[in-house]
Amino acid sequence: MSDERPQKPLPEEQLSRETTSLEKAPSVSGPGASAAPAAPALRASDADRERVVERLRDAVAEGRLDMEEFQERLEAAYASRTYAELEPLTRDLPAVGGAPAGAAAMAAGPGQEQAAWPERIGGAGTSSTAVAVMSGFQRKGQWTVPARFNAVAFWGGGDLDLREASFSQREVVITCIAVMGGIQITVPPGVEVDVRGIGVMGAFDQRGNPGPLQPGAPRVVVTGFAMWGGVEIRVKPLKADRENKPRRRKEL
Repeated sequence: MSDERPQKPLPEEQLSRETTSLEKAPSVSGPGASAAPAAPALRASDADRERVVERLRDAVAEGRLDMEEFQERLEAAYASRTYAELEPLTRDLPAVGGAPAGAAAMAAGPGQEQAAWPERIGGAGTSSTAVAVMSGFQRKGQWTVPARFNAVAFWGGGDLDLREASFSQREVVITCIAVMGGIQITVPPGVEVDVRGIGVMGAFDQRGNPGPLQPGAPRVVVTGFAMWGGVEIRVKPLKADRENKPRRRKEL
């Protein structure tokens, strides 16, 4: 009998065998392995879709999109269900403030709408007419502006304050008739105002800078007729908003 004993494998041989056994080991990604669930896509709201549609309409007016491209993107916007589906539709379009439109529309993120405008658009109008004959009228605070509002001032005056108001639609039209009287309309910054009124020995006057238009903010069209009277549109923040702004230190 031979008393030779098997020699121990060298370290290199042992390492090679271990590597081979690891290569033959079953992979964790096999049929029996459980894969980690993918993160769900964020759902877009109706307000998110409307913001994208508004930007597409602006792009058509600016000549950035032709009607065929607009129709394709419009259909895709209304069919979109997630932010990932909406974002490419405006990725190549600049927003009003100069930033990419997709970033502007999604800047607030889901459930954090900028300026809370989506929550303030919709519903029935509180009233549709205001008349002042040798007297005055006032609408202020929390009220709902209808799609069309008529204001008449004859030897009197009226005050329409929209800073805390809600709006029944994204665009509202306020028709003012001022005869030897005056009507004042106050809007918050960031709201688009379109003045179309006609003045005969009177005027339609817009004062104040609306600043950059806020995403989702309503559009207020002011039209009508002023004779020996006037309609003034003012852009003014609420007192609470002014107080919240940081005060600059006076320079000595």
